[in-house]
Amino acid sequence: MFEILFIDLDDTILDFKAQEDAAIVKTLQNAGITPTQEICDRYSQINKEHWARLEKGEIDRLQVQYGRFQTLFDEFGFAGDYKTVALSYGENLSEGHYFLPGAEEALARLSRKYRLFITSNGTTRIQNKRLDSAGIRKYFEAIFISQDIGINKPDKGFFDYCFSHVPGFDPTKAMIVGDSPSSDITGGQNAGIATCWINPKGREYTRPNKPDYEIESLVQLEGLLESL
Repeated sequence: MFEILFIDLDDTILDFKAQEDAAIVKTLQNAGITPTQEICDRYSQINKEHWARLEKGEIDRLQVQYGRFQTLFDEFGFAGDYKTVALSYGENLSEGHYFLPGAEEALARLSRKYRLFITSNGTTRIQNKRLDSAGIRKYFEAIFISQDIGINKPDKGFFDYCFSHVPGFDPTKAMIVGDSPSSDITGGQNAGIATCWINPKGREYTRPNKPDYEIESLVQLEGLLESL
C-alpha cells in the first residue's frame, strides 16, 4: 500500500530532548551560569514557543536562534551577550547524537522495504552534523531540511518541494511519520498524504483532524505497515 515514507528527525529518530538538555547545560556553564533545572526547563519551554511561532510564520529563523536566549536572559536577569551564548548553544547542539530506543534498527529494516526520506524543520548545519554523527544517511534517498528549502513545515510549499524531488512520486503511496501534531500531521494533511503520529506518552490529540494512524515509536511502524 505505502511505498514512500517521509520521516521526521527530532523525537522520531533522534532524541532531541536529550540533545537539548546536554547542549543547554554545557552552554550555560560556559557562560558562567549555573544550569539549574528551573532554568533548563524554562529554556526548553521558550524554545518550543519560538519554534511554534516559526511554524505559524510569525517570526523567522534568526528570531528563533537569538530570541529564545534574549527571552531567557530577560526573564532571569542574566548579564552578558545573549547572542554569543546563542551561537555557542548552536555549536553544542550539533555535537553527537542520541537515538531513541530501537530507532536505528527500525530504519535499517524499513529501508529494505520502503523508500525513506527525512523531513526536518531544523537548522541545516546542525541537522547535517547530527545526521553524520548518527551515520543514518545510508537509509534515506534524500534529506529535506526546511532551512535549505526556505519554507517550514507545515506549509504546503515545503511538501510540494519534497514531492517534486521524489522520482515517481505518488501521493496515494506516501505517508509522513512524525511526533509533531502541528508540523508533521497538519503538514501531511495539508499536502494530501497519509499521516502517522508518533505518540510515546499517550497524549490526547487536540487538533481538529486526527492522524490516519498512531504508534508509540518508530519501532512499531514496520508492523503497522505490514498490517495494512
